Amino acid sequence: MFRYLKAQASSLTATAVDFLVTLAAVNLLGFWYLSASISGTVTGGIINFYINRNWVFIATKSVLKWQVLKYILVWIGNFLLVTLGVYLLTTFFNINYMLSKMLVSISVGMSYNYYMQKQFIFTR
Repeated sequence: MFRYLKAQASSLTATAVDFLVTLAAVNLLGFWYLSASISGTVTGGIINFYINRNWVFIATKSVLKWQVLKYILVWIGNFLLVTLGVYLLTTFFNINYMLSKMLVSISVGMSYNYYMQKQFIFTR
């Protein structure tokens, strides 16, 4: 249970970075909301991998290149789920892009991401 809570703390940290990058890309750089969301998702993914490898799962003795490869495979699923979810909620349900991103990111983070990282990427 403690590892799950640490994973959620890692996810919240990565999500905060993701959201800040998304907001900055839209409001400061003038990006289209979906491009900004993609930029945030990529940045958050990098942060999440680093924290999970070094603090949550303490998997620094495993071979980095295989963890990165596995993470990229799982992250592609995360990326597709988040991007599609944000697009659908924003375009078809007229929900603000940041609220859409929040709803989808939390749902995906608490289910898909934790399970895949625990069972597939950072196995013991």
